[in-house]
Amino acid sequence: MSDFQEQLAHLRRRIAKIDKKFSRPNPRSPIPKPQSPIPAPEDWLHGEEIRTKHGVHYETEKLYERQRRHGSIGIVDLEDLPQDLLDPISNGQIRGVPPAKWCFLDTETTGLAGGSGTYAFLVGVGRITPQGFRVRQFFMRDFGEEASLLSALTEHLKQFEVLITYNGRTFDQPLLETRFRMVRQRPPFSALEHLDLLFGARRLWNLRFDSCRLVDLENQILGVERQGDLPGEMIPYVYFEYVRTREIFRLMPVFHHNAIDILTLACLTAIVPRAFHSPEQAEFSHGAEMVGLARWWRQAEQHENALALFRQAIEKNLPDDLMFRTLWDIAALEKKLGREHAALAVLTDLAASCNPWRGAAFVELAKYYERRERNYALALEMTRSAMELEPSEALERRAARLEKRMGTPKTSRLI
Repeated sequence: MSDFQEQLAHLRRRIAKIDKKFSRPNPRSPIPKPQSPIPAPEDWLHGEEIRTKHGVHYETEKLYERQRRHGSIGIVDLEDLPQDLLDPISNGQIRGVPPAKWCFLDTETTGLAGGSGTYAFLVGVGRITPQGFRVRQFFMRDFGEEASLLSALTEHLKQFEVLITYNGRTFDQPLLETRFRMVRQRPPFSALEHLDLLFGARRLWNLRFDSCRLVDLENQILGVERQGDLPGEMIPYVYFEYVRTREIFRLMPVFHHNAIDILTLACLTAIVPRAFHSPEQAEFSHGAEMVGLARWWRQAEQHENALALFRQAIEKNLPDDLMFRTLWDIAALEKKLGREHAALAVLTDLAASCNPWRGAAFVELAKYYERRERNYALALEMTRSAMELEPSEALERRAARLEKRMGTPKTSRLI
């Protein structure tokens, strides 16, 4: 054997040793793990699969017994609400509808911006019954169940005359109407009078609280502190996780969140419309609430009711900025009603202290003394005081006109 062949053979033996050293045995095929069955909603929710002509979906219902309380409101109190309670807050659009014909609706969606790509995967509807407050929840376990859900929702809403929501005019109803049209079904909302409680709540509490979100009013007004609640912005993510994993327990906080939102909405309906219905019976805890309601009465041209509430609010130790604004509103209403002497007293008080309405009060006083009293000297003094605070060309022209009138001698009358 030549030297070259010996070297080649030696090299092959070395390569074989290296291959043997680093070679791995064939991996064994993994032992299949037993797969646990996908949890069905029935394992976590007391409900049932509902079949409609459009397919199937899932429904569950929860009863809050009449002996229970949700913060400061008893469930039994909801049944005793007067049937004309919603008349004033709805500007007369809802007349004499008993509470049994009211439904309270809230949705949980796959997005917070709305649009045709946003689904309402959970729709909760609350109602007042002799047994207590019932919340039925319509749930689509997958996107293919949407048509069935919406069909069942339409049938359920036929028993009601009034729809009550919180920000539902802006969000829930438009979104659902879009979903109905996407599945070629007729939206059921034209047969219902819609009361969006958000607007009334803002009237009462926007001047008092930084936020009028439902969960914030639940805490501030009802005295309820939620434990372990799921933030609203997390709900779309949790639903998509459920769709991916089919683990229904992930959605249990969402069902609870939706039901409590609807219960809170019903309890606030026992408080907010009552202030508009019977202000003398409303339990106002803060003057800002009175001011908010008085502004609503003023807008409705119920000026005497507005004045009474404005004056009561002044006695409730309002913050300075709100108190001065309320005094201005009182003076404006008294003037509108032709009671100029009453307005004059309030305007004089405003002009006597440093506040944002002082300049405007001087202007109104100048108008009064010029036009009613013909006291041009005092009118000029009021105008100059206003100019020191808020100079303007209009005030300069008024001052020039008053100076001219003061320089014109009065004409003697012939007897």
